[in-house]
Amino acid sequence: MNPLWLSHFTATSSIGRGLDQTLAALRQRRGGLAPCAFDTVDLATFVGEVAGVDAVRLPAHLADFDCRNNRLALLGLEQDGFVAAVHAAIAKYGAQRIGVFLGTSTAGILQTELAYRRRDPVTGALPADFIYRTTHNTFSVADFTRHYFGLTGPAVVVSSACSSSAKVFSSARRMMAAGLIDAAVVGGVDSLCLTTLYGFSSLGLTSEQACRPFDAQRNGISIGEAAAFALLERTPDHLDADAVLLLGTGESSDAYHMSSPHPEGLGARMAMQDALNMAGLNPSEIDYINLHGTATQTNDAAECKAVQSVFGPGTPCSSTKGATGHALGAAGGVEAVICALVLQHGLLPAGLNTRQLDPALDLDYLLDNREQPAAHVLSNSFGFGGTNCSLIFSRAG
Repeated sequence: MNPLWLSHFTATSSIGRGLDQTLAALRQRRGGLAPCAFDTVDLATFVGEVAGVDAVRLPAHLADFDCRNNRLALLGLEQDGFVAAVHAAIAKYGAQRIGVFLGTSTAGILQTELAYRRRDPVTGALPADFIYRTTHNTFSVADFTRHYFGLTGPAVVVSSACSSSAKVFSSARRMMAAGLIDAAVVGGVDSLCLTTLYGFSSLGLTSEQACRPFDAQRNGISIGEAAAFALLERTPDHLDADAVLLLGTGESSDAYHMSSPHPEGLGARMAMQDALNMAGLNPSEIDYINLHGTATQTNDAAECKAVQSVFGPGTPCSSTKGATGHALGAAGGVEAVICALVLQHGLLPAGLNTRQLDPALDLDYLLDNREQPAAHVLSNSFGFGGTNCSLIFSRAG
């Protein structure tokens, strides 16, 4: 494929708002997970909550979109000059030539949960001020984003569980290759709600402490929330050496089980190999892998087998979910931005909370930060139902 340029990018998660705070947290090995105190949730688990979301106010003309997910989206969009970058792209290409491709899994489900608490005691009717279309609806976050910027090009939401905001890079790439758009706002937003917290708990997948990816005693995920965005443009003739490019994408669907990965990591292996093939790279040329690394027994074991089969045991890797928590539909977007920071700053981030690596998982898993230049990095995002996506990002110089 022709590389695409991430001309601007930003991430907001439990470890910070914007690139500076995110990078500082990674350098300081500071995580954002804490015992759950979200809303009325009564669960012994840790979460990665973004501070200040409830204080965000949407513009008056977008009041119908008001929900936690869209407030988090706005908080994320307002970091790192991203709004100005999109407006500059509109002036360059036109509002109709910029697409919006966002991933989410929960969208505004919390808004429905809150509305159910205010049902009419006699009829059970939901309150009149509850608007499903602009809040709970999966498309809400893309619709909000396109209205916020005044964009009139294609707008799509991918909701493929935890691969959602990785797969949007592929969706945008295909539409740009087809000549339908000239640039794209891509990324993902997912926010905390009771449905996911209690739902994952009922599956026995949440940990009672901060999650420990690839640890011998790992026992579940820590759910987080995040908003991450990138502006994709075609690669210009001249770029700074530290510019970040999308070089390859790989997608697969192994459909092995609704909530468990293929035990040998079949779909994950296919996605990684396809990304390498598209990028025209050999496995030995990848300098760092940001693992999906959810900290469940089965997911980490299956991903390890997949990585070993493609790369062997020697490629430095880690899961940053020990810092941010698992942001579900926003995880791929956040980790794409982290990969961009890896390329620009030569910092391979340690996996937090992991104390004793599982001896059965033979990988070069980073327990400490490693200062090392990186030219090509790979990011894995694997979701329920076997929806897998791997992305390869590269430094221009």
